[in-house]
Amino acid sequence: MYHIPEKYLSNYKKIIRLGTPIVIGQLGNVILGFVDTIMVGHYSADALSASGFVNNLFNLGIITLLGFSYGATPVIGAYFGRKEKDNVGAAFKDSLWANSIAGATICLIYTIIYLNLHNLGQPEGLLPLMAPYFLTLLFSLPFTTLFNTLKQFTDTVAATKTAMWVIMIGNITNILLNYLLIYGISVFPEMGLTGAGFATLISRILMVLVFVVFILKEKRFKEFGSGFSNRGIENHEIMKMCKIGTPLALQMGMETASFSLASLLMGWLGATELAAFQVMCITGSLCFLVYYGIGAAASIRISHYKGRGEWKNVKVTADAAFHIIMVVALILSVGIALSQRQLAMLFTSDTVIQTMFASLLIPMLAYQVSDGVQVNYANALRGIAVTKPLIGYAFLAYICISLPSSYIFGFVFEMGAIGVAMGLPLGLTTAALLYYFRFRKEVAERILNTVS
Repeated sequence: MYHIPEKYLSNYKKIIRLGTPIVIGQLGNVILGFVDTIMVGHYSADALSASGFVNNLFNLGIITLLGFSYGATPVIGAYFGRKEKDNVGAAFKDSLWANSIAGATICLIYTIIYLNLHNLGQPEGLLPLMAPYFLTLLFSLPFTTLFNTLKQFTDTVAATKTAMWVIMIGNITNILLNYLLIYGISVFPEMGLTGAGFATLISRILMVLVFVVFILKEKRFKEFGSGFSNRGIENHEIMKMCKIGTPLALQMGMETASFSLASLLMGWLGATELAAFQVMCITGSLCFLVYYGIGAAASIRISHYKGRGEWKNVKVTADAAFHIIMVVALILSVGIALSQRQLAMLFTSDTVIQTMFASLLIPMLAYQVSDGVQVNYANALRGIAVTKPLIGYAFLAYICISLPSSYIFGFVFEMGAIGVAMGLPLGLTTAALLYYFRFRKEVAERILNTVS
């Protein structure tokens, strides 16, 4: 009988305990995406197509901001690992400033995109639906930025349940408001896709307010209050977070760009292809966010070990998270493959969209292992604050390989929607290999230096 070494067994338990609230919170976001898409899809096929394009555009900015917020994890995590409570509080304040600057920059970029929405080659009939929906999501971006910052702080100090509860409260609010505002229930006006946008905006504002209340009321966070209140803004800490967070933002942004720009290519093919791709992206995000919850938990533990110089534990933790993610990837892939027809029917009654969604599941399932590997080792590199190489790796994988492949397969080889989607597994596999080998190299060098 195969015996699992104690060093892994212990890490499995700790990663699962720390990561489960993160995964539940991530799943809450996926469920929210499912419900949004189902409600919008059953309202009208055009609303589904329009929301798919706008959501994929905003996913790029949201994921970029999320990546930037991760720059605080190794900084706060190292202080927390050494029990330097005042430094934890001060670093949290610095992270609020750093992330606010990043959020303002992304908002400016999306304002420019909004003013040029008509130049992006999308079906003319969808533009009146896209524009107001785009504006509501734009107004919600600053609150997304604040939420990311608060979540990284609480997760890094091992209070992962806090964000989980906030996300659940926000999601319940969003689902209720979607129902009332999309369809016009009782005294509420029927706003269609724009109603879904207002529901998102209101729920994101509420989530930030609830998060602040949790942090102010819970005793575990009060021990960091002195450092937060009494220490001034420290520019060198902000620069450190920017130095770590900017490569992560670019890495995650380029990864998301491969999906967002694939959505743009799908729009060139037609509204049906765009709608089917939106359903595929929502389904794929289920797997991605579960992997990311596990990887984020490992990254937090890795940052604590790094702060104490325990490099062998860094390696074991990353390996343990990899094992968990591979098991989860297998289970999710089999489950989605067996329930593909039911999934399609959840989102739309249009049989043409359902058939196209089934064909797009082939490339989506093809990249699950690669997605899990790249998620795990990108997070592991984040935990040890080695993020600069991720820029070049992501550029090669997503910009040089994934995007050109999507265009070539879809349009040059005339494979249509499935060809556009086939570029995604090529990019993710390249990224997975590059991140994996870089992490092994970095940790091996540090273990060797420690021994010598």
